[in-house]
This record gives sequence, structure tokens and C-alpha cells, in this order.
Amino acid sequence: MLKDLAIEVPARAKGVALPDPTRMPSLEEVRARAGVYRLLSAAFVEEAAPDFIDAVRCPESLAALAEAGVRFEDDFLAPDWSALKEALAIEFSSLFIASGGFPPLESVRLTGRLQQEPYYAVKSFYRQLGFQVLRGKFHVFDDQLGVELMFVAEMLERMEAALESKDAGEARRVEREIKRFWALHLGKWVRGYARLVIRAAQHSFYREMARLLLEFSEEEIRGMGLRIEDADGGRLEVPKKDIKVEFNPDEPVCNGCGAGDRLRELRN
Repeated sequence: MLKDLAIEVPARAKGVALPDPTRMPSLEEVRARAGVYRLLSAAFVEEAAPDFIDAVRCPESLAALAEAGVRFEDDFLAPDWSALKEALAIEFSSLFIASGGFPPLESVRLTGRLQQEPYYAVKSFYRQLGFQVLRGKFHVFDDQLGVELMFVAEMLERMEAALESKDAGEARRVEREIKRFWALHLGKWVRGYARLVIRAAQHSFYREMARLLLEFSEEEIRGMGLRIEDADGGRLEVPKKDIKVEFNPDEPVCNGCGAGDRLRELRN
């Protein structure tokens, strides 16, 4: 099962020296990458939790993030907690929830609709590897950005365990699944979406987190030796794709339907 979010800001949030795709990554590299995935997941999966914000605003974390090129402005650094919480909640709603925003959902970014083929494909991917999304206080879709990032963090922890036990075969197997997930899912939309958030965000917290997401994603794709087209493109509005339909020849056609065939919506 996917864990409830528990984030520790890594010593280096980006610029992690990713391995050559043909070489087995080290434990240090795997741990560093997992930390970045959890950091980014925490930023986008839901409204920022108090513990998470406190962790990010502590001097050690700010210094580590600044080394990685993440520099927040006074709108994040100066306010007291109650004022910052309200500001971040408003920004989160405006960007990701409210009408006119752009939800961080793979299905929406690639098809313009909720719960389309990417949603079911991601759900199946999790299930095949023994994961499921836990339902917490708020409903979250399986193809939500924070959940997809959290999944890769979990897979990297599996890889870490395999490396610790000297099981190179298992580590390679997990590595292949991470690459496959990027090729089929994250790689298709996360870069364009990050560019959109950078342009649209009013608050420096989400703008800087989106910048980190973009740069880290590009590093991951290069480090894994992948070539993936950015199908998202950072579009403000995504045209709605037609819903797939299927004609069932065994289903009788009612006289009231005229000459037209009856159509059945595919839900897979």
C-alpha cells in the first residue's frame, strides 16, 4: 500500500548525481532520489500540511534547498503560520481545484477528462506491483501528480532494500519498472505541467516547487536514459478527447433509435 505522506527534506533536493543508465545506482543515489520524490509529492498531493511546512521552513532545509536552486520569497518565509496556511490554501485551490484551474491529474492533462484511460492504466500498474492508494481525509485520484510521485518513491525504497541485501537482480527489476512507469505515465505530462505551474503560480512556494519538479524530472529522464515526448505541452486548456465507444452486435436495436446504431460507453 502507498504510505501516508511522511517527508524529510533531503540534504540535496536536486542536482543529484544520477548514474549512467548501464550502471547499478548506489544506495546513496537511490536514497537521495527517493527523498526528492517525497518532497515533491508532499507539495502537490494536497494542501500543505503544518508538519511539512515547518520542515521546509527550518534553516537546515532552506539552506539545502537554496543549494539546489530553490529560493522562496518573503511570501513564504515571512508570514506567521496562520497567515501562511491561509495563503497556501487559497493558492492550492486556485491552481488545482477551482474552476479555471488545472488539476494535477494525468487523465485531465492528456485527455481533458477525469478518469480516462491513463487513470485505469495507472491503477492497474500499482496493482500489478502490489500497491493500492489509501483513502484518507480527502479523496485523491490514482493518477494525481503527488500520488504518482509517491509511488516512485516507494519503488525506490524497494530498490534500496534490494541493494542492501545484495540482490542485484531484484534491484534491476525494480529499476526497470520505474523506467517503465516514467515512459508510460510521468514522462508524458509532468514536464509540461510543471512549466504551466511556474507560469501561473502567484505564490513563490508553488512556483519554486514546480521549478524543482521540472528540473528534477529532466534529470531523471536523462539519468535513466529515456527518450519521452512531452505530450502535455504546458497547455492552459486541454481539448477534451472523444470518449471511446463500442458497438455491441448482440444488443438489439430499438425501433425508436431510427437507423442509428446504439452505442455503449467504454469505461476501461
